[in-house]
Amino acid sequence: MKKTVVLGATDNPERFAYRAAHSLVRHGYEIAPVGIKQGTVAGKDIINDKKVIPDVHTVTLYVGSRNLPEWYDYILSLNPKRIIFNPGTENDELMRLANEKGIQTIEGCTLVMLSAGMY
Repeated sequence: MKKTVVLGATDNPERFAYRAAHSLVRHGYEIAPVGIKQGTVAGKDIINDKKVIPDVHTVTLYVGSRNLPEWYDYILSLNPKRIIFNPGTENDELMRLANEKGIQTIEGCTLVMLSAGMY
């Protein structure tokens, strides 16, 4: 199964990161929610530090593009197979760094990909 790090995870049901976490779990994916605030989403505690998470397949981004630079090293250290840049998270520099490491980058929407069976 494609273990997914939801970066920018939140317990706020109004946020897309919250909806994506729940949708991923409903579709049978294991998630590791990572965010800056404490809380719980989709039955998982939100990880508030940049701890090592093994066997990551996908990182799906819900952190605004301007706030991503502080996360570059962490994201790349997870060695994901792919990074999904959800709307508003597009970042050419991170895409270039990821591609240099052989990580697939996708500009898309996790929620749409799940609902269309293209995740």
